[in-house]
Amino acid sequence: MDEHFAINEIQTEAQVFANTSEIKTSDVYNVDKNIPNRFNNPDCFKGYSKKIINPLYQTTNQTYGSKKPTVHEMPTSFKGSSRKFSEPHLKSGMYRDNGFNTTLDKSRLTGPNTTDVLHNRITFHHLYHTDGESQ
Repeated sequence: MDEHFAINEIQTEAQVFANTSEIKTSDVYNVDKNIPNRFNNPDCFKGYSKKIINPLYQTTNQTYGSKKPTVHEMPTSFKGSSRKFSEPHLKSGMYRDNGFNTTLDKSRLTGPNTTDVLHNRITFHHLYHTDGESQ
């Protein structure tokens, strides 16, 4: 009789957590102490698919992406990068050159003394034919 009672005491993980509304990653796995809350709580992700797609045209990526993640798919560690380099740039903004460009663009194909005239397409086209023949 004790043996029968011991068998009934063993429960699966799904049965243990069936009574709780939120299963956290830390309940199942050992997680780092500085893990973000969104990684410890997979219920904050609701899935991405809202509209119903015809199953004939639905890809496996759409099917996989429409489901919310489980605790088994959540990361257990987080190694965030420092923002020491980008913080000053975020405060001051990106560099912008307000100078006036007065030099002509030189072509490496036709030589340093010839300038490319992009606005005249016919002349520009003939610059690339060094033998003088057009296509």
